[in-house]
Order: sequence, then C-alpha cells, then structure tokens
Amino acid sequence: MKNFAHRGFSGKYPENTMLAFKKALEAGADGIELDVQMTKDGQVVVIHDEKVDRTTNGTGLVRDYTLEELRKLDASYIYAGQMGVNPIPTFEEYCEWVAGTDLVTNIELKTGVYPYPGIEAKVWELIQKYHLEKQVIISSFNHYSILQMKELAPELPYGLLEESWIVNAGAYVAGVGVDAYHPYHGSLTAEAVAEIKSHGIAINTWTVNDEARVRELLALGVDIVIGNFPDMVKAILAEK
Repeated sequence: MKNFAHRGFSGKYPENTMLAFKKALEAGADGIELDVQMTKDGQVVVIHDEKVDRTTNGTGLVRDYTLEELRKLDASYIYAGQMGVNPIPTFEEYCEWVAGTDLVTNIELKTGVYPYPGIEAKVWELIQKYHLEKQVIISSFNHYSILQMKELAPELPYGLLEESWIVNAGAYVAGVGVDAYHPYHGSLTAEAVAEIKSHGIAINTWTVNDEARVRELLALGVDIVIGNFPDMVKAILAEK
C-alpha cells in the first residue's frame, strides 16, 4: 500500500501550499494529492475550494481572481501568523519542485462545480514540460473531465472520484475504461473491495486519518491511502 499526503501534510501545515508539500516529502510520503483550478486569466493554481474564503485571508471565487491578485493572498488557513506567509502555488511551481523528487502526484481536476474549459490541456502541457508522465495520476469527481483528458493523454493513469456508495463500482469504472477507483474510505466494505478488485481496478481511497482504519484498509488490499497525516501512515507501513 502506498502513502499519499492529502493536500500535502495538511494535518500539521497549511493545506495545498508548498510548505505542506515539502513537509510531506520529509515525512516519507510516497505521493501527494492536490487540487487544481483556474484563475480569471487562465492560469492553473493549486487550491481545493472554489472560493478562497476558507483557506486564505481573501473572499470570493478563485475564477474571479487573476493570478497576480490571487498570489497576494495568504493561504496559511488556520495557521496564519504561525508559519509565515504561504501563497497559493501555481501548478507550474509545484511541477518544477516535484520533478526533482520521486513523488507521485495525484492531480485532482476540480471541475465538478465549474468546468474550467481547457484546464485538462493546460495540466497536460505542464506535465509534459516537466517530464512527469510517469509520476502522476489524474482524478476528478467530474468523470466527463477525466474522459476529456484521457483523449489528450491516453497513456496516463486515471481515477474516478466518488463519495457515494456505488453498486458494482468496479464494473462501472472498468466500463468507463479507467484504471482506478477513488472512493471515500467509509464505503469500502470487504464485499465492495472484492467486487472492484475482480475487475482489475486499483483502489485509491481518501481521507484516512485513523490508525485503526489504515490497518483495516491495508488488510483489505487497498492500493493507496490518502490522508492528512503521512507520518502516521508511514509508521504503520513500517510495522510490516
């Protein structure tokens, strides 16, 4: 089982910031999960919410800001004043950094609320620019967005995000022609895992922050756990 840091080491550092990503690497994560959206002037940035209100000192929609305006905000979240100023990273800034590591990046296309036309092509362009083709997984709750990007880059691995309890999820994912299922971990019963695995589908689950649950998922044969505390998951995996 692989250990992916959810929005970086977000359990102890400001989520989706370069600080959180660097701390995840230091903590021994195998990979990083992050979210990408697009600014008013068409730049790809790393932030989870469609609005900046929760994680920054600003207000309003990401898509209503230019990159220059967005970069003036402090994305320190609940850690404001404790860890310096942490700007919202551009996806390119992240790519340039992660290219010097062995980390695999789960890139979530945040196209479920606003489609951000063209974001798939921009993400693919940056993946190629920094030669990250072997170090990424593309996921989204918008399964049409996954199919759009799959047309551009059929060789990349993809995962379908889902938080409901889909019946016969493995059959659905296989039918779409995608490699992995990215469900909420609470929906992963032994029966569900067996059905998904019977179709040769990988299971990459989120957001797992409980030690006992990590052990259960390890025993079930889940492929990747995505959580806020990569240090905790690392310690559990080291027991094996």
